[in-house]
Amino acid sequence: MKVKDINTRKQRHIDFFNPESDTDRLIIIDYSEGVPPRPLLWWEYADDRINWAYERYMRKCESIEWLHDDGVPFLSLVTGTEIFAEAFGCSVYRSLNDNPFAIPFVHTPEEAAKIKIPRIEDTKLTILFDMADKLLARAGKDALLGMPDIQTPMDIAALIWDKNDFFPALYDEPEAVFELSQKIREFMFSFFDMWFERYGTEFIAHYPEYYMPYGITVSEDEIGSVNSDMFHKFFEPELIEFSEKYNGIGIHCCANADHQWDGLIKIPNLKMLNLCRDESTTYKSLSKFKGKCGQMPGCGIYREIPAGVHYSEYHYAQTKEQAIDILNNFNKK
Repeated sequence: MKVKDINTRKQRHIDFFNPESDTDRLIIIDYSEGVPPRPLLWWEYADDRINWAYERYMRKCESIEWLHDDGVPFLSLVTGTEIFAEAFGCSVYRSLNDNPFAIPFVHTPEEAAKIKIPRIEDTKLTILFDMADKLLARAGKDALLGMPDIQTPMDIAALIWDKNDFFPALYDEPEAVFELSQKIREFMFSFFDMWFERYGTEFIAHYPEYYMPYGITVSEDEIGSVNSDMFHKFFEPELIEFSEKYNGIGIHCCANADHQWDGLIKIPNLKMLNLCRDESTTYKSLSKFKGKCGQMPGCGIYREIPAGVHYSEYHYAQTKEQAIDILNNFNKK
């Protein structure tokens, strides 16, 4: 693996995030030939997950010699959505054929008020730090880490607080919702401040797996279930706060949330937007966010990309031949 090649790929991401740059196309191909199946995302399988992440990293390093996409090799610390909710007291359902997820335990404002901000060292999140340390010791300190699945504080609150009661509370008990989301936000800031101090500011986003030289990346899905007024009241402030604190943000959303586009476009220093909807809806978003950020739609776009849009794609490839075909087809666009 050539360091020069890695740095070139990183710089292409940095240029892509600049709406005024001529670098307006990126493609990342997740080439998986020779990579063992991913272990279950249970804490008990930490060693297996380390081995899998290392093998995946090595395959990507090797593929750089012949696969000239924009992917940057990294050490994956992929998780389910449950990790921060679990830290606040949620039990976790661990499926044998899917990612683990948190089980809500709060139903009333009174129960929410009793929740305390945990200490990181008292949570299972310490296992992530241990995994990261072991992976870097194995791959070298200059290897990049992939972020765990990061939900926003409001989305995590909706995991902790049963949604049958959470959404009515947005109207009836807004202060209780604000109080819980503030506790989550304070805890998350402590976690990521520690993470960036320990491992540096550059990383690979949880999903899609693009490079960030700094900033934060989050999944924001509950905005599909609320109106625009609720977005501006509860969700927008924390997205702005995350972006301003870490000097940039990438947002993934797989909800039907086109009614929130006017709010999302106002988020400062938005670097990448990943909207996972149908092709017709997603195509409209390309022009909407043109000049604002890079875009990596969650579905294939089969029409001509509007001029001026910084457009990227993420693909899976199981063989070398498939990976090369995907790259060739993309380069024809």
